Amino acid sequence: MDEVGKRPEELAAVAAQANDDTVEALGSALELKDAETLGHCQRVTVFTIFIAQTVPVPMNYLPILSRAAFLHDIGKMAIPDAILRKPGPLDDDEKQIMRTHCEIGYNVLTRIPFLRDAAEIVLAHQEFFDGTGYPRRLRGEQIPLGARIISVANAFDAMLSDCPYRNARPMSHGREEIQRCAGTQFDPKIVEIFLTIPDNCWIELRENLDSPFRLARSFDSVPH
Repeated sequence: MDEVGKRPEELAAVAAQANDDTVEALGSALELKDAETLGHCQRVTVFTIFIAQTVPVPMNYLPILSRAAFLHDIGKMAIPDAILRKPGPLDDDEKQIMRTHCEIGYNVLTRIPFLRDAAEIVLAHQEFFDGTGYPRRLRGEQIPLGARIISVANAFDAMLSDCPYRNARPMSHGREEIQRCAGTQFDPKIVEIFLTIPDNCWIELRENLDSPFRLARSFDSVPH
């Protein structure tokens, strides 16, 4: 059957798949730069969707949120390898360069019409709830809800993962740090929801990564 003969819901599904294929292609480009970063983005996306579904967020927000989570570090493609892969903490100048990845990612994604809403979340994913984050020092609910969710998922996965200058931390440490930073780095309401999710859920999500976009669409069929 050609495109003309398809029902509207079939056309919508084809369009959604095409959009997700585009996002995954951008992820593949990031993998060429740093495979470790791509694996992190996949896990952050699945964590983000799981938290978002628990919040819950509107169903039509999940595709936007999943794309923003998957591409939150896309701006790191422009960060020099010497900084991105440095086997130790960054100095102040290097931190300033690393911090440009939010705006770089935003500038890339706003050029793609279906990613413009996701771009706003990408721009804000390093903002802190108390206004001390970057790049715009937003605070509280000035920060998009999706960015507040990604912030928790991003930090949690980073602590559970090896990095060039330290080994992965235990899950108990990650949970304690997220709780400790509620109200400063993280939205306390999101933290409260995060803390209700048991460890075995996070372990299963990390060990059995499905396509984050299939996961987001699967919630369409879950009663709410």
